[in-house]
Amino acid sequence: MARFPSLPENPHLADVFQRFPKGVWSLMRFHDHALRGDSELTVGEREMIAAFVSAINSCGFCHGTHAAVANLYGIQADLIEKLVSDPESADLEPRWLPLIFYLRKLTETPAMLTDQDAQEVFNAGWSEETFFDAIVICALFNFSNRIVEGCGVNISEAHLNSTRERHKTMIGKSDPYQTFGRLLGISPDD
Repeated sequence: MARFPSLPENPHLADVFQRFPKGVWSLMRFHDHALRGDSELTVGEREMIAAFVSAINSCGFCHGTHAAVANLYGIQADLIEKLVSDPESADLEPRWLPLIFYLRKLTETPAMLTDQDAQEVFNAGWSEETFFDAIVICALFNFSNRIVEGCGVNISEAHLNSTRERHKTMIGKSDPYQTFGRLLGISPDD
């Protein structure tokens, strides 16, 4: 049984967005801004953060989706798994560790963050702008994960394959998430 009687059994996020389009266009624009807008972080790194936060939240749909997209941009799938299970063993520059620890803490225990946690991110060489970009992505995916999990959306191999194919055609474009909204028939007026 679906969590919402009007949705199909095992709904896809597309089913949720088509059934409840109010505000979805703004959400798609914000995804494009956070994941494709100007940033010192690469697209792959931003998608990696999205997948990492989603994995921390045990949101299989968003973790799988954004890990697949991150992979298209050069991020290895096992890297994201290592960030979740043992960040010190991940093959990333050491400067990533304070940022990853900060994002994990922001996801799991946000009220426990300290100024020292932020200072460690700055000591690692991250700019305020890039640090804020990472915080925004973390917040966006904590939000998105709750929509997905609250609506009972699960991942499937068919979804992953269609996501990979759709995103392959949009590499280098600034609006893949708004494009997805348009494919669903969602408009700025919704």
